[in-house]
Amino acid sequence: MEGTFREQLFFVMLCLSVLKGDARYMEENEITPEGLFSLLNSELKREIPEELIYSRPLRCLDMVAAEGQFTFTADRPHLSCAAFFIAEPNQVINVEYDSVDIDCRSGDFIKVFDGWVMKGEKFPSSQDHALPLMERYVDYCDSGTVRRTVRSSQNVAMVFFRVHTVGSSFTLTVRKPINPFPCNIISQTPEGSFTMVIPQQHRNCSFSIIYPVEIKIAELSLGHLNDFPIKKSMPGCAGAGDFVELLGGNGMDPSKMFPVADLCYNFNGPAQMKIGCDNTVVRMVSSGRFVNRVAFQYRLLDRQELQRIKVNSVEDFCFTG
Repeated sequence: MEGTFREQLFFVMLCLSVLKGDARYMEENEITPEGLFSLLNSELKREIPEELIYSRPLRCLDMVAAEGQFTFTADRPHLSCAAFFIAEPNQVINVEYDSVDIDCRSGDFIKVFDGWVMKGEKFPSSQDHALPLMERYVDYCDSGTVRRTVRSSQNVAMVFFRVHTVGSSFTLTVRKPINPFPCNIISQTPEGSFTMVIPQQHRNCSFSIIYPVEIKIAELSLGHLNDFPIKKSMPGCAGAGDFVELLGGNGMDPSKMFPVADLCYNFNGPAQMKIGCDNTVVRMVSSGRFVNRVAFQYRLLDRQELQRIKVNSVEDFCFTG
């Protein structure tokens, strides 16, 4: 009963957070990162025996943090629907079409997006994703008959859908295979630790924590032999080709966030910083010449800490200390 109540509460709060916005198309939703992740704590994570498949109805607006089978059946026309899927940092999302009964010719669609979209901002950003933006959308009506499974590049994915006819339905199975080298991650929790490794690949990886947090960098290895400085948004690290930056902001897209600090030398920490933004990102840029590694911990800032940072901060983008 407790789990059922928590799911119902999650659903009600998620609906309220969206009803404030323009519902003409879910990509322009007014879901805020703060609102969405206060809801994630209410999404029940079930321990299901491997021989059993967890199943439940999929809602027009939903958050899914479990593997299983999810069925949407239209009880009326639903024109602007979206389901957010999230896995552990070292997993990706597999979306499999089990059965689909929609009318593509009448304007119905099911689109899987490789990442998340909130208020028009996308994670990962276009700078940090290997695919061009339009290739991150997979439309069932265009490819469903030949492509029955869509895999995300990171631990989050979305499904946008529109269904006009009462009784039309579709069923998806969601699985979470292991990703040996996670890149571009959204944390499910406001506290934890993570080690990001880029094995001689020319790519950028972001770890997003959608809470105001304190970040503690425990170790940074970038293939250089210099001592550690921390540069407060100074030019220089970008020219190194391999560096880590701390970003803060109130949206989803790391490329639109404020650079708080650059780290471009090897060191064994700890080095710490408090960032009072709705979203904090640890972003690693790799030239592909080295095996780069950063290990860090993070924890939620309490109200008193946020107030002290606000009073003492001279920055106006959000609060740092």
